[in-house]
Amino acid sequence: MNYPPKDHQDTDRNHLISVIKNYPLATVISVLNNEPIVTHIPLIYKNNELIGHIDANNPHAELLKNGNKVTLIFSGPQCYISPSIYITKQLPTWNYVKVHIEGVVFEIENPDHIKESMVDMTKYLEEPEHKFQLDYSDPRMDMYVPYVRGFKITITQWEGKFKLSQNRNMKDFELAKAEMVKRNQADLSAFLNNITQ
Repeated sequence: MNYPPKDHQDTDRNHLISVIKNYPLATVISVLNNEPIVTHIPLIYKNNELIGHIDANNPHAELLKNGNKVTLIFSGPQCYISPSIYITKQLPTWNYVKVHIEGVVFEIENPDHIKESMVDMTKYLEEPEHKFQLDYSDPRMDMYVPYVRGFKITITQWEGKFKLSQNRNMKDFELAKAEMVKRNQADLSAFLNNITQ
């Protein structure tokens, strides 16, 4: 038996890039002395590279350079799927969209390039309304840049893990997609209020 099931693998590069662009907060994983170092930061995809920056005081910053290997996880929507939604008899499951990336990372040392990457990231994240624009020449940028480390990751391996009930009949598959949409659009205010008290 092959694992993970082929039905739950997506190799369409456009699909994987779409996940990265719509859910740019990455879980970045490096290894130091057999211990995982994990950080969560947004990354912007461009020409088979991912570009980002990190607080210079973050211990992970020392690993995000010199061609070190890095693993990234981008997490799309996910939810529990109750058998009650299907037209056929099924067991409970959990559906999700994930993209796993492996790559090699290099430091961006030029302060001007770091500023450019920060402006580009803000421009991308402000789409489509562009209510805010980061000004490259803002003097606060020059004060801020020494406290961050820029980096770019060249992608060496892609893996799409899209578990969306594809192994069900078409009607159940569509019902599972609708359930994920419904659950991910649910009101989060009660949850957020609870965890911020």
